[in-house]
Amino acid sequence: MKILLTGAAGFIGMHTSIRLLERGDTVIGVDNLNDYYDVALKEARLARLKEYPNFIFSKLSVEDKDGVARIFKQHRPQRVIHLAAQAGVRYSLENPHAYIDSNIQGFLNILEGCRHNGVESLAYASSSSVYGGNTALPFSEHHNIDHPISLYAATKKANELMAHTYSHLFNLPTTGLRFFTVYGPWGRPDMALFLFIKAILDGKPINVFNHGQMVRDFTYVDDIVEGVVRINDRPAEADPNFDPANPDPSTSNVPYRVFNIGNNQPTHLMDYIGALEDALGMKAEKNYLPMQMGDVPATAADTDELERWVGFNPDTPVKVGVARFVEWYKSYYSTKS
Repeated sequence: MKILLTGAAGFIGMHTSIRLLERGDTVIGVDNLNDYYDVALKEARLARLKEYPNFIFSKLSVEDKDGVARIFKQHRPQRVIHLAAQAGVRYSLENPHAYIDSNIQGFLNILEGCRHNGVESLAYASSSSVYGGNTALPFSEHHNIDHPISLYAATKKANELMAHTYSHLFNLPTTGLRFFTVYGPWGRPDMALFLFIKAILDGKPINVFNHGQMVRDFTYVDDIVEGVVRINDRPAEADPNFDPANPDPSTSNVPYRVFNIGNNQPTHLMDYIGALEDALGMKAEKNYLPMQMGDVPATAADTDELERWVGFNPDTPVKVGVARFVEWYKSYYSTKS
């Protein structure tokens, strides 16, 4: 299969690309290698991908309308996995325009590329952030998501709405993947686990928000990749039981779906920190702080629909995943010192 994958030098993008490349697919990787976080880490991920002869790379921003159109026209991908986005809830308070440029304009360019080039299906990264102010746990795709509490979340909800429109107007199968707090080797330096381990090893306190009263459905990256690849292999279909008089947000009478990809094992933040302390053999000094704007106290994923659709349910225990991350972190940064 020939697959266009955006955000290829990103955390999830690199892992997904490797999985596809190793099974024999051709991956046309797109990434702009921006400086939102350490570019050297992105380049190191990209170097791993370039070892595969069936990997083709283009340095490109998805908000570049003409550039995206050229990539589609040149390579004619069969399917598209769109992972490129401006990430981060907290950064959206500081630089909101970056989210509109990448997550709205960029997503439109991808939709248009799919529309005009006979693409078989589009799978794209959404986020658990779309559940916003919802408090009923676990979060289900059948729940209403009309109350986002960050601009990042609003752009991800907008992506789902835009995708549905293209599924309706152009019969393009689209599937939104609501990722839940992804962690693991080669992760993003702005994520909690990365920030925690760096601070602990540097002998500095870690910032613990909401005074530690947080719960997250921490999901190991290999489980995310498994979900993404299986969804890519089974495009969305119209739901024959969809009732427009009582619409279900998770499906449609056009080829459109959304799925949670989460560990379905919500973990208290303090237990997550404890798993890191155990893996390091060190205790963290903790700086307890109030909740940050745009954040939520708890997330948990209902993954029944994912299991029904592709027969997969993420299940990597936090202690196992955190230990693997620590092993990678020590190995990677020992070579940089």
